[in-house]
Amino acid sequence: MSDHSTQHDFSFQNLTPERIADALAHVGVDPQSGLLALNSYENRVYQFIADDNKRYVAKFYRPGRWQEQQILEEHAFTQELLDAEVPAVAPLVLNGATLHNYQDYRFTVFPSVGGRAVEPGDLDQLERIGRQIGRMHAVAKQQPFNHRPRLSYQEFVTDAVATLRDSPLLPDNLQEAFWAIAEPLVKQLSLVSLDAFQCQRLHGDCHLGNMLLREEQLMFVDFDDARSGPAIQDLWMMLAGDNRAERTLQLDILLEGYQEFCDFDSKEVALIEPLRGFRIIHYMAWLARRWNDSAFQRAFPWFAEQRYWEQQILTLKEQFSALQEPPLALQPTY
Repeated sequence: MSDHSTQHDFSFQNLTPERIADALAHVGVDPQSGLLALNSYENRVYQFIADDNKRYVAKFYRPGRWQEQQILEEHAFTQELLDAEVPAVAPLVLNGATLHNYQDYRFTVFPSVGGRAVEPGDLDQLERIGRQIGRMHAVAKQQPFNHRPRLSYQEFVTDAVATLRDSPLLPDNLQEAFWAIAEPLVKQLSLVSLDAFQCQRLHGDCHLGNMLLREEQLMFVDFDDARSGPAIQDLWMMLAGDNRAERTLQLDILLEGYQEFCDFDSKEVALIEPLRGFRIIHYMAWLARRWNDSAFQRAFPWFAEQRYWEQQILTLKEQFSALQEPPLALQPTY
């Protein structure tokens, strides 16, 4: 999540149903049903039926988060994928544009695509997922992002840690225990050089929740976190479970599908646990930054509770321990 302005710019308090309807009318879309709020916290996303009896989704971007050129790069990437017959959801062109502005709220309209959630743990499905990510990356590697950020230690760790130090949500009685493990973890993560790996366009937040099964086809959704970085960033979140042998098998199967369409640098396997560390720290900071948004307080009430931070101390200890282990070993064919 990249922020480009100060906290007070992130409010959705003036995005009323009337303003949403007026914004859609501004681009010639006339909702005939009520607006169904979908499960999105970073932005505001609504499903509705228009006067043509088709379902659509309107996405209102969080003010100040992305620059216009960065949003347009996201749109262009999803359209490239569709043009290459890689299943993805791309925005509609309305009045000659995919990004619209109404009273300081930028928004996009998508076709509504139904589908089933992807269930974890199915090894056959994991190979299919690998193939689809490989197809996506084959397109992604054809050109770079010019405006989207690059996955970096600065954003995901340094800036995140600064946010956590300033947050009043970390209980005073846990400060010492939290930083006693957070600081060595941060230092360990600083030893990782992402610059040593090939950089390419990424989905950026590629987990099972951002995939749909539609007519037995795996479709990618929500490219809001698209950025540049090593390929493994779009792969490692597919690995589940605490058992090292199980995760190794999962990775082998995932890459078997992936490499049907795209080459993989096996050295990137060493980034799996560091990137997990990045995500753990960044996620805590993301919640802390957004806590003044009432939608976050309703959705994540446990974030302000003592037991959450106690659990995070254990999570950080486990992650620090994981970083001391050798990377997963791929089968010799890789």
